[in-house]
Amino acid sequence: MLILKILFNVVAFSLFIIIFFKMLKKNDTNYVVILCLQAIGIAINFIEIIFSLKYGAILTTIMYMLAIVIPLIVIILEHRKINFSELMYVALSKFFIIIKNNKQAKKFLIDLVTKYPESYIGHKMLAEIYEKEGGMRKAIDEYVHVIDINKTDYDSYYKISNLLNDLDQKEQAAEMLETLLKKQPNYLKATQLLGDIYCEQERYKEAVNIYMDALKYNPADYDIYYNLGIVYTMLNDFKSAKDCYEKAAEINTLLYNAYYNLGEINFIYNDLDEAEKYFLQSTKGEQVEARAYYNLAKIYMIKGEKDNAIKFVNAAIDTDSTYYKKADSEPIFIPIKAYLNYPSEDSKIPEYSFTKKEAKLLEHLERTTKLVGKINLGSLGIQKNKEKQQEKERE
Repeated sequence: MLILKILFNVVAFSLFIIIFFKMLKKNDTNYVVILCLQAIGIAINFIEIIFSLKYGAILTTIMYMLAIVIPLIVIILEHRKINFSELMYVALSKFFIIIKNNKQAKKFLIDLVTKYPESYIGHKMLAEIYEKEGGMRKAIDEYVHVIDINKTDYDSYYKISNLLNDLDQKEQAAEMLETLLKKQPNYLKATQLLGDIYCEQERYKEAVNIYMDALKYNPADYDIYYNLGIVYTMLNDFKSAKDCYEKAAEINTLLYNAYYNLGEINFIYNDLDEAEKYFLQSTKGEQVEARAYYNLAKIYMIKGEKDNAIKFVNAAIDTDSTYYKKADSEPIFIPIKAYLNYPSEDSKIPEYSFTKKEAKLLEHLERTTKLVGKINLGSLGIQKNKEKQQEKERE
C-alpha cells in the first residue's frame, strides 16, 4: 500500500512539473486550471496519509482523475499535436454560442487567435459568428486566415466569394470562384454563384461554359439544366433553351417555372398548342400561375375561343389583381373588356421571389414575344378572317 502511495506521488509530481513547464514555455495561463486540479488531487492524497484515512472507491477515483488521468490526457493530446488550450477556448466558445451569448464567445475566440494565430478552428468559428452578425468584412478577414492555414478549405473560399458578392464586389467574387472551380471543379454551389454573377453581368457565353463543365460532375442536376435554359434564352438560342428546360422538367416534374418558360418559347414560335400545354402545366406553380393564366387567355383570343379567354384572364386577375390594368390596356382583350373582373379593395397582390436572373429572363421573354409580333391585333385579325372565310365556305 505504501509503495502504491509513493508511486502515486512520484507520478503526480512528475506530471505537475511537466504541465508547469508547458505553461511557462507557451506563456499560457490556461494550464493553471490543470495545475489546480492536480494540486487538489495531490492534497487529497496527503490528507489520507497524514490522518491515516482510508478513502472509498469514489474519492480514490476522483483523486487519481485529478492528479494523474486528466494531466496525462493533456500530455497525450499535445503529443499528438492537439492543443489543450485551444480545445478549452473552443469548448467555452461553443458553450456561450449555445446559450446565445455571442459577445462572450467572440471574446474567447479573439483571445485564442491572438495567443495562437495559427488556430484554424478559432479563426473559422470567429468568421462564422461575424458572418451571422452581418460583419461581412470582418468575416472575410477571418476566412482569409482560415485559407492561409488550410489551403484545401474550399468551403471558406466559397464563403469569401459569397460575402464579396453581397458587398457588390462582383469582380473579386468572380475571380475567387474561378480559382475555386479550378481547384475543385465539382463544387456545385460555386458554379451556381459564379453563374449568377455572370448572368448579372450579362456574360452569358461564359455562364454557358461553367454550367456545361458542371454537368460533367452533376449530369442529373435539374438546377444546372434550368440555369442553362435561362442563359440560352438570354442568348436567344431558343432551341437549346427548350432542350434544357425539357431536361430540367423531366428530372424535376415540379419545376413549374421551366414549364412556363417552355410555354413562352413555344409562344414565340407561334406553336400555340404546345404553348397552351406548357402554360397549363405551369399554372400549378404559385410563382408563375398568374402569368400562365394571362398568356393562356391570349392564346384563346388568338384561337377565337372567347369564353376560355374570359375564364383565364379573370383567373389571372383573381390570382394577381395587377393583371386587371394589364388586361384593360392590352389590345388583344378589347373584344372582352366588358367581361373583366374589376378587383375589389382586398384583392390579392402576391409577392414573388424570383431571382435576379429569373426576373430578367421573364422580361426578356415578354419583350421578345412582342418584338416578333406573334401576339398583336394583326394575328387576331388573320384568325378572324380565316374563321369568316371558313363560315362562308360552309354556307
